[in-house]
Amino acid sequence: MLTHVLVAIVPLILIASGVMGVRSSMRRSDIPGYAANAGLGAAFAALLATLAFALGQPEPNAVAGSSGLRAIIQVDIVSISMLLLVNFVGAIVLRYARTYLDGEARQDSFMGWVSLTLASVSILVVSANLIVFVIAWIATSVFLHQLLLFYPQRIAARRAAFKKFVFARAGDAALIGAAVLLWSTYNTIDISTINAAARLGEADTKITIAAILFALAAILKSAQFPTHSWLTEIMDTPTPTSALLHAGVVNGGGFLLIRFADVLLLSPGTMAFIAMIGGFTALFGSVVMLTQPAVKTSLAWSTVAQMGFLIMQCGLALFPLALLHIIAHSLYKAHAFLASGGAVQRIANTRRPGPVAIANLRTVTLSFLLAITIYGLLAFGFGLTKEAPQSIALGAILIFGIAYLLTQGLAEEAPKPLTRRLVAYSIAASLSYVLLHKGAIWLTHDVLPITPAPGALEWVLMIMAVLSFAFVAFAQAMFPLWAYHPAAAGMRVHVSNGLYVNALLDRIMKSWRSSSKSITQQ
Repeated sequence: MLTHVLVAIVPLILIASGVMGVRSSMRRSDIPGYAANAGLGAAFAALLATLAFALGQPEPNAVAGSSGLRAIIQVDIVSISMLLLVNFVGAIVLRYARTYLDGEARQDSFMGWVSLTLASVSILVVSANLIVFVIAWIATSVFLHQLLLFYPQRIAARRAAFKKFVFARAGDAALIGAAVLLWSTYNTIDISTINAAARLGEADTKITIAAILFALAAILKSAQFPTHSWLTEIMDTPTPTSALLHAGVVNGGGFLLIRFADVLLLSPGTMAFIAMIGGFTALFGSVVMLTQPAVKTSLAWSTVAQMGFLIMQCGLALFPLALLHIIAHSLYKAHAFLASGGAVQRIANTRRPGPVAIANLRTVTLSFLLAITIYGLLAFGFGLTKEAPQSIALGAILIFGIAYLLTQGLAEEAPKPLTRRLVAYSIAASLSYVLLHKGAIWLTHDVLPITPAPGALEWVLMIMAVLSFAFVAFAQAMFPLWAYHPAAAGMRVHVSNGLYVNALLDRIMKSWRSSSKSITQQ
């Protein structure tokens, strides 16, 4: 019970801070400091809850007929790790915003909306029943909307916020529909009971429709193609908002799929669809990211790619690794956005930006073979070859990033110390992934379902994914050789504009007219 109490304290601290900020009930100069301290307090409470969970006896989650905190708070490795992650990042964002927005006229309300957004996400990740989950899901979008319009006079901000508003409401409707179908099927709103019943049961029409609605809600929440445009256009918001959005809120779609993993596994067709959408989004985002001249825009497209990869992992039923991906990406992206100003300065002071050395075809091929060899040896050494084929395919995709590191180290122009250092980094990165892979599966084995054996469709999707990511990684490594070719230069213009998908969506939604409507001010 102690863990449940500590978990409950986290959002209460943030809600109190948020209400004070939004209502400006304290002296203006006090509110930013109070909000930053409240963020630290919430993070500390989350840390204590994590320690209590790790050191204490396993506590039963909500079951039918439960009351009190256990009826609304689910304590397991998934919820507790997400709670700690959200509030760790939140405390940093609030601390950063206290200084970053110093002197802004609306800093008090900004700090308040950030606190309320963090509170709603905290409630979302520990929700034990469908009602609380849905309310927290909707509240997160509503509070985030206020942050996106911190500068309401900026047309681009209003346009992007309107797109987000439309997609969010569609996602809300899909989630509500799925929740109603699950309640009517299992006659309970408890999420643990629903997942347990789904794990032992069989699919029917209502469950299949619920799985499809979950997939739709996740796609809209996590900015999957072609609904990604709002995420790449929200550049007119303060940097703390970008960090909070890209490091936390946008992960909601992946968390939804992880939390209802057993339900989704009853619909193989839906899982395949999720994998295809996620895989394509990951490839599309990673290619466009390479052509972006601005740091924040490049980071935004990186998030699109990472969210696609996260959704693809869920579609391949690699839920423990998807949870690991959320944690790793959140920590990286929060740091990347909050340090984006320094990155611009470092690039400006760099004498030779870009690749350290240009690799030729022979070097790139050798690098890929060496990376695959390293992965193969580690996979055999740590027993990954005995796991599901989906896990092996995912590792092969990730190792292609290691191959790019090796191309820099093995290029003829690279100095020998750099070569040795990058080879060492590659081995260390591969070993770290394997250990984290094994750790994630071990920690979640009694909470998340085991990855099922792939069918014919899954095999086709895995082979396509591995080949597609291999081609993109190979093209990226060869990019310096053909980047300035006239044909490549012309293609670069189209790719840098996202193949004009955003412009087409603007025309369909007529957002240039709708952005001025009062709906964006709500």
